[in-house]
Amino acid sequence: MKRVYNFSAGPAVLPEEVLKEVAEEMFDYQGSGMSVMEMSHRTKLYESIIQTAEKDLRELIGIPDNYKVLFLQGGASQQFAMIPMNLMKNKKVAYIITGQWAKKAYEEGKIYGEAMAVASSADKVYSYIPDCSDLDIKDDVDYVYICENNTIYGTKFWELPNTKGKTLVSDVSSCFLSEPVDITKYGVMYGGVQKNIGPAGVVIAIIREDLITEDTLPFTPTMLKYKIHADNDSMYNTPPAYGIYICGKVFKWIKKMGGLTAMKELNEKKATILYDYLDQSSLFKGTVVKKDRSLMNVPFITGSDELDAKFVKQAKATGFENLKGHRSVGGMRASIYNAMPIEGVEKLVEFMKKFEAENA
Repeated sequence: MKRVYNFSAGPAVLPEEVLKEVAEEMFDYQGSGMSVMEMSHRTKLYESIIQTAEKDLRELIGIPDNYKVLFLQGGASQQFAMIPMNLMKNKKVAYIITGQWAKKAYEEGKIYGEAMAVASSADKVYSYIPDCSDLDIKDDVDYVYICENNTIYGTKFWELPNTKGKTLVSDVSSCFLSEPVDITKYGVMYGGVQKNIGPAGVVIAIIREDLITEDTLPFTPTMLKYKIHADNDSMYNTPPAYGIYICGKVFKWIKKMGGLTAMKELNEKKATILYDYLDQSSLFKGTVVKKDRSLMNVPFITGSDELDAKFVKQAKATGFENLKGHRSVGGMRASIYNAMPIEGVEKLVEFMKKFEAENA
């Protein structure tokens, strides 16, 4: 069997070490005679799995006791509704729109109250992060919302916006656990795990406890109330048990690799290899303002739709999967998450050089 280099934006590459360990435990987890996939979430054995996963995540990030860690379902997109349902008190919220996912969250927010777009980079196809140092944020705004790393467009907030004392809510799906973070700067940090942590089906939300109350919008369904999940330790109903189990394995892998500081150093090395080549290439061009470039998602183009399609086809034949850009923007995109080995990026650049020599 030969594994490909998987540059998918999500579901994305997982550490081979984790996949092998999961495969070994598939039929019999710790002498239980069953797979975690078959196991009741009400057993002591599974309780140990989810409790250990939360403990390791808290240690990795440095999450203080006044924050809850919730393992949820519904994808990051469900949080577009769940956040306003739980956090809207004055029914006024501010959104910084830096891509498709932030825009979708903004549109969802408008359903439940007055959602204001206080900054946007739509004027240049979301190729940069707008200046957020002095935003027009009203005194009665409930929270300020960002998508911290934009998967499609390849931008990253390297400096958090000045929220003027208002709660910051951040979708970190594509940069989750890619670097150290000060969680106390956030009211809510959440992300779908299928990009950098685990398989699709799990959302992790880290929420400051004072934001978790009974005071939700009147029509909020029981399953969309943060307090229900917090009070039941993420097991009000059957959680995405197998996905959480794999997330726990990835947390231990990251700790073994040296934690979030080591992850950031590795991610910077990988991104530098690819960006340095793009900056000197006469054929390929990066599409993001340099200071706002993501370490996780690297979009690039040739300037020719025909050449882009040829590149993607030949790359796939060579063992580089999922390099086609998002359907809304075209071109190419290499997602180089934590689990992408540095060799994968080096070999991709080698292939790009060869393609450039043959097609320039």
